[in-house]
Amino acid sequence: MKAILIGPLLAGLCVVSVTAQQPLGYDDRPKINVNGEAVVNVVPDKILINFGIETSDADITIAKKKNNEILKRAVASIQDCGVAEKDIQTDYLSIEPRYESDWKQKGFIGYFVRNTFVVTLTKPEKVEELVTRALGAGVNYVHGIDFQTTEFKKYREQARELALNAAKEKAEKMAAVLGQSIGAPLQINDNGSPWWYYSSWSGWGYSRSQGMSQNAVQDVGGSAAEISGGVALGKISIRANVSVTFQLKSTQ
Repeated sequence: MKAILIGPLLAGLCVVSVTAQQPLGYDDRPKINVNGEAVVNVVPDKILINFGIETSDADITIAKKKNNEILKRAVASIQDCGVAEKDIQTDYLSIEPRYESDWKQKGFIGYFVRNTFVVTLTKPEKVEELVTRALGAGVNYVHGIDFQTTEFKKYREQARELALNAAKEKAEKMAAVLGQSIGAPLQINDNGSPWWYYSSWSGWGYSRSQGMSQNAVQDVGGSAAEISGGVALGKISIRANVSVTFQLKSTQ
């Protein structure tokens, strides 16, 4: 009985040894992997403007009253530009006492009231007028102007399609140099980079942007930079980044 069992046992060991040398699912087909990027530049049709009001007084009631009066004047001026009441929203409110020495709380300066509100604008040409009116009403700060699009999904799909076409074109050219051609795509990945970034103007002198390399750029309407008074509206840039693996085929 012992002699009969040795043969199958050794055969099983041999099978395990051979199988371990070949990883399961290994694909030995020749292939090429490329990245494709695309940016679609879009004229904004939605603008968010963040305003700030700061008032102070030794009497907290007076400090609050000053702030409320400026807010009322500012809202009335902004509505005169054709902005609906629903598009003017309070964003942040704070009240704090200040001292010459915060650590020891000595030398009371007064109560400072800060109020910020956000205006949603759908007419880019009204930006300069709206900002001027708000500042004229007593608003202290313009914290930021952000340009957006209400058709983000549509332009995101355009950017993705351009990125895939860019990847295919790159693969074809690289393969041709090596005397090869590409076959069907074996794998497609969205590289997970931010889908979009947008330029913004800020009252603090800070401008958000993202540097990038790209394979395709498409402008959708308008010039590269439109000027509304002293504010450069610029364009929203919607980005897609993909990687594609194609099968390689010999042309010989």
